Amino acid sequence: MHTPEGFRPGHALPADLPATALAFAFRETKVAVGGRDDAPTIPTLADIDAAGLAGARHYLGELAGAPCIALALPESAPEIPGLAFAGLRSLFFRLPEPLLALAARAFQVVEWDRTHRYCGRCGTPTRDKAGERAKECPACGYLAYPRVSPAMMALVTREREILLARAHRFPPGMFSALAGFVEPGETIEDCLAREVREEVGVEVQDIRYFGSQSWAFPHSLMIAFTAEYAGGELRCEDAEIAEARWFPADALPALPPSVSIARRLIDATARRLSEQ
Repeated sequence: MHTPEGFRPGHALPADLPATALAFAFRETKVAVGGRDDAPTIPTLADIDAAGLAGARHYLGELAGAPCIALALPESAPEIPGLAFAGLRSLFFRLPEPLLALAARAFQVVEWDRTHRYCGRCGTPTRDKAGERAKECPACGYLAYPRVSPAMMALVTREREILLARAHRFPPGMFSALAGFVEPGETIEDCLAREVREEVGVEVQDIRYFGSQSWAFPHSLMIAFTAEYAGGELRCEDAEIAEARWFPADALPALPPSVSIARRLIDATARRLSEQ
């Protein structure tokens, strides 16, 4: 879910797109893929055109010289011979990482296009703004850019223990780091301390940045940190957290898949604690 090596982003749709351009064509939340189940591929613009399908086109840029577009198909678009529509999560570990990252990018652009057809201020139909990726209201001038929602992720440690939680939506037995969306007026650090306090009742200190990841479900930017335990007793926020526990760094439960920054955060922290 990082910008692929060799990718040059862009937003101005070329006047002439080659038939070989990669087309990340979405019908609602699912993207058209070809190939085999164990080796899916992204179709070309020629494949989409041959099926007689059309929709709003958004230029993404070039991957190793190949133009890439996001294509918003109508919700009523029929099945495409030789292709299938698949959710992004189902393509984890099957679609090559560079293509998966671009598919996630394309989905966020398509979703923004779908949800900003009308001005949020006066209700007038919007139009694409020349020179940048933005929706412009021709009546009142309001501009709407693609939405990115920052969310912090906190992995709290206590000596050689790691605090992990299980949300109600998780599969049985799977735990992960705490996470939550930044609220208006908050810094990332404010958000981290508040979310940890609200979700499991403990205080933190020594907050340290780990890394970030674009997460297209639907338009999040995950910003991951570690933090040291500073006090308090575990108390789960019932609406979100089913269970929270301290785990030894060398005896962790089932964790999220490695495609997520949560797993990389947990693995890196567990190695560090085990080496102390």
